[in-house]
Amino acid sequence: MSNTEQLNKISAGNGFIAALDQSGGSTPKALANYGVEPDTYNGDEEMFAAVHAMRSRIITAPVFNGKKVLGAILFEKTMDGEIDGTPTAEYLWKELNVVPFLKIDKGLADEENGVQLMKPMPELSALLDRATIKGIFGTKMRSTINSANAAGIAAVVDQQFAVGAEIMTKGLVPIIEPEVNIHAADKADCEVILKEEILKHLGQIMDGNGVVMLKLTLPEQANFYKELIDHPRVLSVVALSGGYDLDESCSRLSQNDGMIASFSRALTNDLRFQQSDEEFNLALGTAIDRIYVASVGKKAASEAA
Repeated sequence: MSNTEQLNKISAGNGFIAALDQSGGSTPKALANYGVEPDTYNGDEEMFAAVHAMRSRIITAPVFNGKKVLGAILFEKTMDGEIDGTPTAEYLWKELNVVPFLKIDKGLADEENGVQLMKPMPELSALLDRATIKGIFGTKMRSTINSANAAGIAAVVDQQFAVGAEIMTKGLVPIIEPEVNIHAADKADCEVILKEEILKHLGQIMDGNGVVMLKLTLPEQANFYKELIDHPRVLSVVALSGGYDLDESCSRLSQNDGMIASFSRALTNDLRFQQSDEEFNLALGTAIDRIYVASVGKKAASEAA
């Protein structure tokens, strides 16, 4: 099992997880939203340097710390990089008391049976070994569900838990992320099938200490995932924003007791490269405060203040 202090911090759930793991095809879009246009960098190396600078600015902002942010999900290059001369994962935990996670998937395969499975990960074992050495607590991997196809959704969950089992053998906690497309015409039906499949797999975890985390799209029915939140094999259930803006994400999240945020776009949407540090920190702090309150509830937030 991973670091006990980190496990206890995530288990307590007094905050949310920041998703700072845009990669590959999503990086230019994230940079453009930040105010860094494609004509300002040349090639992947400069692109990833620009996004690392953005992430570094977020992580080193005074408002970003373990008081409201439980953990941060990193892209592989961010894990391999440094913040103020310290390896990123080490900086997050030792300086900020923020638990580091790593995005491990290599993107999505073409759609089949209404879903997109994860592409093969032939170097997964070596990546997990590196992550362990660098002080990573857990991992995240994403599939997508676009329609309520039972066979497709079963295949997504089968794959997620199969890879999750390998991750657990390395002493890391996997975040299982079968994202339901918020634009799916039958989104609620997708969620019914998904919950059944997840419950089936949770019951098959044989390791006595084995736990997973779940990262799920905010559901159509409030508290729909309560069985998963309460399950003894589930350390935490976190919500992805999935394209909902900050207002909609926080509104939906606040209706789901025990579910906390793991937002990416909703967290960074109002941040711009051109902002002064004061403007940047105000925009980031406002987003953090709103996501924190939606995650832990107004009462808990006021008690923690």
